[in-house]
Amino acid sequence: MIDKEYIDQIVEAQPLRIVVSGPKSKENEILKVKYSLKSSTGKVEYQIEKFTKKQVFHENIGEDSLGQSLEEVMEDYKQLSAESKNYSIDLRLSKKGKVFFSKKSQKNQIKINTSHNKKKNYILEEGMDIPALKDLGVFTKDGKVVNSRYDKYKQINRFVELIDHEIKNISEDYQKGSDKCLHILDFGCGKSYLTFVLYYYFTEIKNMNVKITGLDLKKDVIDYCNDVAEKYGYDQLRFELGDINGYKYENKVDMVISLHACDTATDYAIYNAIKWKAKMIFSVPCCQHEINASIRPSSLNIISRYGIIQERVSALLTDSVRANILEALGYKTQLLEFIDIAHSPKNLLIRAVKTNISQEKKAKSLSEVEALRSEFNFDQTLYKLCKDDHLI
Repeated sequence: MIDKEYIDQIVEAQPLRIVVSGPKSKENEILKVKYSLKSSTGKVEYQIEKFTKKQVFHENIGEDSLGQSLEEVMEDYKQLSAESKNYSIDLRLSKKGKVFFSKKSQKNQIKINTSHNKKKNYILEEGMDIPALKDLGVFTKDGKVVNSRYDKYKQINRFVELIDHEIKNISEDYQKGSDKCLHILDFGCGKSYLTFVLYYYFTEIKNMNVKITGLDLKKDVIDYCNDVAEKYGYDQLRFELGDINGYKYENKVDMVISLHACDTATDYAIYNAIKWKAKMIFSVPCCQHEINASIRPSSLNIISRYGIIQERVSALLTDSVRANILEALGYKTQLLEFIDIAHSPKNLLIRAVKTNISQEKKAKSLSEVEALRSEFNFDQTLYKLCKDDHLI
């Protein structure tokens, strides 16, 4: 237990950043907690980042809540380091519980940009002639970001960044003029314009040969999107009418995208991607009702006692199962925060890339799914599809 006087000294120093590390328990999935002082429009707060092996979770707290937060966090960790303008602080807890605390004056005052509004270098920059962003109302006619659509602009850039991260090592293989073409399928494309933005990104920014096919259930949407593609002169972008479940595609597939495909439609999109041996899968799930409707906890009945808790836990279980099945089938898989949860609760993205995964890790991923199903007795479409097809 850390004495409150040490926490008070840390808070009084008005730290600009704090790093808490060294979990006391091996079962603690949070490996590190980072606090960063931020200020915007006169409001001062701390952004907290909690790091696991695969994810980072964010939250913000007011400046006056820092002490209480540190007291709670330090119950589970052994080390803390903090930097303020004037002090460098270190706190360490020994195996026997002895506290080592030091607070030293800074020789040179450090300066950290605490603004939330510092300029970020986006892939899709202002001034670019991106027809889809103009038609969507994100850009003005002269390529400036419309103030009221800035969140949408950041969301689109975030998705492009996630894709850009994965194609860096292969983009040179698909440059214009080469014989190779990157084949992309976008399930449930709708009229979001993201498909058009991606085509622009691949062909104009990355200078790559791509062929993108968008799929949707609504004929009027398909007709509209094909007209827009023709208007833009995007000759390797086309849209087809079809259902994710049972869709047949004869060519090879390199990348599958599925944004907000409702409930089990996400499972069929991932299943098809697996069957086609797609190299990359990007999926933002939506409306995960299936497990919520079938979940029957064996011993953890508290999960099903409160409807909203069951709903949220079910959604997380759904995406955990999907991620593990992908790993069991040879995909390096991450669950990432797609956008700030303040803008949308549907903020998880599944990013899966085909790679070499050990048989031991594949087996472990599948056994974790089986253990979860044993405890909660739920049905899950991707699991059933892969099981019936003897993929797992």
